[in-house]
Amino acid sequence: MSLDKIVIKGAKENNLKNVDLTIPRDKMVVFTGLSGSGKSSLAFDTIYAEGQRRYVESLSSYARQFLGQMDKPNVEYIEGLSPSISIDQKTTSKNPRSTVGTVTEIYDYLRLIYARIGTPYCPVCGKKITSQTVDQMVDKILNLENRTKILVLAPIVRGKKGEHVRILNNMKKEGFVRAIIDGEQYEFSEDIKLEKNKKHDIDIVVDRIIVKEGIETRLSDSLETALKLSDGIVKIQIVDGETMVLSAKKSCPDGHISYDEIEPRSFSFNNPFGMCPECNGLGFHKEVDKDLVIPNYNLSLNEGAIDPFATSKEGTYYYEIINAIAESYKFPRDKAIKEAPKEMIDEILYGTGKKQLKFTFDSHYTG
Repeated sequence: MSLDKIVIKGAKENNLKNVDLTIPRDKMVVFTGLSGSGKSSLAFDTIYAEGQRRYVESLSSYARQFLGQMDKPNVEYIEGLSPSISIDQKTTSKNPRSTVGTVTEIYDYLRLIYARIGTPYCPVCGKKITSQTVDQMVDKILNLENRTKILVLAPIVRGKKGEHVRILNNMKKEGFVRAIIDGEQYEFSEDIKLEKNKKHDIDIVVDRIIVKEGIETRLSDSLETALKLSDGIVKIQIVDGETMVLSAKKSCPDGHISYDEIEPRSFSFNNPFGMCPECNGLGFHKEVDKDLVIPNYNLSLNEGAIDPFATSKEGTYYYEIINAIAESYKFPRDKAIKEAPKEMIDEILYGTGKKQLKFTFDSHYTG
């Protein structure tokens, strides 16, 4: 028996065509090739199968009855083979958020490297992201259209769970009047209660300003206050418009973009702070195909115009929610859906948004 190599003669298992092969022992050997070329047939169905068969045959008859008899692979002979083990080629998880990087935890180290020693660049102009002074922030805000109404916000809590009672009380004691919590504006005179197990965003309203000449000093003072509260980050929310993030730490020198403090979670597709807002970090997103949902606009709701729920019966959830949408527009169920208002069709397809509807349905579930 050879001690430094495995010699294979006449391997004909599956699609192998009388293969002769010599493999060095005590080495890492990789079989590569096109799909169907016989890699698995050689590695698993020939080498592993014969090594396992020989091992089982060396055991007592009593032990073999628990392991079962293994068939000899279609090969003339194999020399220098030891007892073998194999690791099956199986997917560890079907979760799209689980990748080779996350399973091996390499991804955690990469995120840490990017956050701590990475150099950020502006995706618009390609210039290096640097710190931004208060004067530069003032100049950028003054470039907004005259008479634009803005809120100067200090983001003191970003995506953290808790009721945050102490933080809110401290802000109230310091003389602040308003805060924007999870997109909704509150006054500190209200009884603000937050869910303990939900992640919250809290922005303190430092000032409300109309962009015009002569506000430089007031704006500068408000920005400095906001930067002090939120550790170098300030938000400028245009009333009924977009929100700008300005940073005393990370911003484009030409004013194209500003970043919050760069953290490992900024590079995680499993975290709201790092994931793509379009696909939520999955790499794809689903869209409603209107032509599949409503294939025939000549049908009424009673005739099954909404195809996925055409068989829904009165009293069931989907029947009643569509009925509630139709009733809110005073649209009869026996009228062709093509005559329905566009807003009603959009609500059926995409939801009602902040609009609330009341309806009753029968639930078949108990508990």
